[in-house]
Amino acid sequence: MKTPTLLSTITMTLLMLFTLNISAQEFKGLDKSPMDAAAFPTDYKNANKLIKVVYSRPQLKERSLEKLAPNGKVWRTGANEATELTLYTDMMLGDTKIAAGTYTFYVIPGEKEWTAIISKDLNVWGSYFYNEDKDVARISVPVTEGKESLESFSIAFTESENGVDMHLGWDKARIAVPFTK
Repeated sequence: MKTPTLLSTITMTLLMLFTLNISAQEFKGLDKSPMDAAAFPTDYKNANKLIKVVYSRPQLKERSLEKLAPNGKVWRTGANEATELTLYTDMMLGDTKIAAGTYTFYVIPGEKEWTAIISKDLNVWGSYFYNEDKDVARISVPVTEGKESLESFSIAFTESENGVDMHLGWDKARIAVPFTK
């Protein structure tokens, strides 16, 4: 039997260290506010989407909605990174035409109405660096009260007479933001 050479010993040692390093990779656990997406049409087999939103879903966890999304302050519309809205066709928000593209979607909660904001800012963490000068459109919409409390912040879309409504729900607050064609 041959004795290993110094070069083969070093090569084997490096190979073992490299292999151990790969298998020792640590993966992050499940996020406390997992990322989600909603789109319209909701039929996921339909590739012709009009609108899509990617957001993180914070939980109430025995905290008040007003503490997590304070009235009168710009909120990222979820958790972690600011919510990202993609329009696949030109749409209207109120009287403002918005070109197809990807935007940041913020809201300003209020007792009786919330202000929905579309901003041309992208890749923004939270609403800490929100800049009103980058707003593309704003609309105020009424708040209604749902029958049941939602533990997780949620967004869903429904077809409306003239376009698509984006529904925001958390705790008992319900907001419908109308996008028209």
